[in-house]
Amino acid sequence: MAAVGLALAGQTPAIGSMTSSLQSILMNTHGSKDYEYPTDITRDILPIPVHSHNDYWRNEPFWTGLSKGCTSTEADVWLYNGTLYVGHDQSALTSSRTLESLYINPILEVLDRQNPKSPFVPAPTKNGVWDTDTTQTLYFFIDVKTSGPETFKAVIEALEPLRAKGYLTSVKDGKTLNGPVTIIGTGETPLEMITSVADRDYFFDAPLAKLKDPQYSEINGLVAPIASTDFQAVVGKVTLDTDPVLNEGQLQVLRQQIADANERGIGARYWNTPHFPIRTRNLVWRTLLREGVALLNADDLDAVAAYF
Repeated sequence: MAAVGLALAGQTPAIGSMTSSLQSILMNTHGSKDYEYPTDITRDILPIPVHSHNDYWRNEPFWTGLSKGCTSTEADVWLYNGTLYVGHDQSALTSSRTLESLYINPILEVLDRQNPKSPFVPAPTKNGVWDTDTTQTLYFFIDVKTSGPETFKAVIEALEPLRAKGYLTSVKDGKTLNGPVTIIGTGETPLEMITSVADRDYFFDAPLAKLKDPQYSEINGLVAPIASTDFQAVVGKVTLDTDPVLNEGQLQVLRQQIADANERGIGARYWNTPHFPIRTRNLVWRTLLREGVALLNADDLDAVAAYF
């Protein structure tokens, strides 16, 4: 209250005593920009290990997940006449909803704000999208829906604006160089388009449940930082209403898959987790986090943000 009193009296309170609400009051009273800073677009947003599933369904794709702190987002892409359109199926596609307009340009806008040219910065920075944790990467899953080779080639080309500014996590000389955005091809993305390129700035969404199959035996974190699978298909239906919410057999499957991935430097993600009843959903979320998943798959971002 003392800080508010000072603000209304036209005096400047100590920075440490200001809240976001007070900053709004100060802006709306004397219009001062004294309390703004170049990278404040994501101020007060704490990143959480959540994958914004079917992100393009939201009224404001990318921005909504960003506002909740989700460290992973997703776009389904379809290639038509050289343009990548975003939508869950063909009937949902429109001329204005493109990979560039819904994701590439907004991500660039945030990262350019997070990496301003300033007399206080002696060298170019590579800060991520969150002002509260500039080292946290944004996982960007691009789900290829049309012909894999042609579509993923177009995806690689579409990433050039991010690539040109050094914003992409890359592999060089057998080492991963972390960047503000980590591109992960999924869906019809051809594995050979990743494994055949030693130095690159895109990765593969490995099949978590099949990592021991011969065709995936050589996959590691340099190829696939994340591996994903259908929760219900591999773990089964959840019938318990207690903690633990999974029976012993289900827990063993979960733990083995996560361990198999982690041994190779790969994080685990499960999609198609229960969304109802709410208690069951929350118990599954708790179990997955406790067992060490890298990303919690979620559709209800308000609920998952409140969970954290």
